[in-house]
Amino acid sequence: MNIKLLIGFILLAGSLSSCKKWLEVQPESEISAPVLFSTENGFMEALNGIYIKSTSHDLYGKELTFGTTEALAQNFSIGTDGQDYRQTSLYNYTNGKFIERKDKIWSGLYSAIVNCNLILSNIDERKNVFTGSNYELIKGETLALRAYLHFDLLRLFAPSYLKNPTAPGIPFAKKYSKEVTPMSSVTEVMGLLIQDLEQAKTLMTNDPIRSAGYKVNYPLVTDTTKNTEESSPILFLQNRRHHLNYYAVCGTLARVYLYKNDKVNALKNAKEVIDSDKFPWTAQSDFIAFDEAKKDRILYKELLFGWYIPGSAKDIKENWFKSGTRGFFLLEDDARLIYEAGTVGGEDLRFKQWLTLMADVSSRWYDIVKYNRNSLSTEANANLHYLMAPAIRLSEMYYIAAECSYATDPVQSLKYFNEVRAARGFQNQLTVPSEDGLINELLKEARKEWLAEGQMFYMYKRLNKAIAAPTGSAIPPSDKIFVLPLPNDEIVYGGR
Repeated sequence: MNIKLLIGFILLAGSLSSCKKWLEVQPESEISAPVLFSTENGFMEALNGIYIKSTSHDLYGKELTFGTTEALAQNFSIGTDGQDYRQTSLYNYTNGKFIERKDKIWSGLYSAIVNCNLILSNIDERKNVFTGSNYELIKGETLALRAYLHFDLLRLFAPSYLKNPTAPGIPFAKKYSKEVTPMSSVTEVMGLLIQDLEQAKTLMTNDPIRSAGYKVNYPLVTDTTKNTEESSPILFLQNRRHHLNYYAVCGTLARVYLYKNDKVNALKNAKEVIDSDKFPWTAQSDFIAFDEAKKDRILYKELLFGWYIPGSAKDIKENWFKSGTRGFFLLEDDARLIYEAGTVGGEDLRFKQWLTLMADVSSRWYDIVKYNRNSLSTEANANLHYLMAPAIRLSEMYYIAAECSYATDPVQSLKYFNEVRAARGFQNQLTVPSEDGLINELLKEARKEWLAEGQMFYMYKRLNKAIAAPTGSAIPPSDKIFVLPLPNDEIVYGGR
């Protein structure tokens, strides 16, 4: 969808948030921007609304987490109820269902971006309505979210920076306007992403998550010496990891700089997260707990940022990762191959906890239980933690640090790499003879770590590497696979 057609869509999210008093003034459909942005709370409501919009099934509530992007990365076996995704895994980009999903991703991301720009177009002139550091926090968060959304559009719909930095990229929407946003090159988009994210990082210096008193832990831990994530009297400032907080901005910058092959700045930002000691590795006792109510399957404390999706629990279990071979699953041989279960991976806790071996009279397979809940209600505390779609993990910062430091300090590089492996149950220290060897090991480890999280396709594309496919085969890298076709109306309005 051309961006021109999206202008004017205003997501008024007050009805989706816990704070609704401003709705008493006017019905939701009649709320105007001047009314919405007349108070600090209105800005908070509008920003929360963009996060909620982004967790729809068309975006991070499915397609960009465990739907389309995972099919593109060959990370699942696809059963009889998922044949639309089977065509996606075959890279049949003329398939009608694929086109429908792909175009909804495009329009949905730009709808969210338009709403970021609506906030940014109002916030400076209403600076006087904010208290404390909330102006800087909300502006910074909105800039970061705008960059995050644009980056995923770039990673899907444009050639990689490594392959063709001067190629047409995507329209980068910097303002709330009825004018058509022109196409920018890949290099131009990268520069704009970094500009937004660096400004956001500066603005968010006083993010509560940076304070020594902010302790990351599970929601049910009420001991304030161990957990303070919900201690703020202001709801918007609670659970900072559910928003693009300061460290999530650092993590996004590390991703973007690495995509640009700027390893110095990628390492700098990854190390800022690592050195903060803010995000503890998940205790093995929590990962492997037998009692479902005490179990942490998604490694919650390690999330720098995640999309809050508790209402999707029933859909995930009953429609996507349903038990049996009708939805998304892994054939036994493929699962064991991915996790190297017959050799070094036999002790991998991810293999043991994210997959459950099943069988019938004719076949054996693994159900994917990474997102399972012990309750299918929408109650927030049905497990140790809220149900999240992981967006940025601590482990990714270690992977980035390992990749970016190997050329100058291979010993330290392997320390970063092996620390993640140790957290996942490995006892042995892996050694590699070369930087290429490290990249190959990182690809294998990332595929294990990011199962059903939507990131693996982007890594293959960034590195221009073959996609690991079922039965140990490989799909050669090609822009015919890596670059999704633009929507037809975008091509009409000046796209490539």
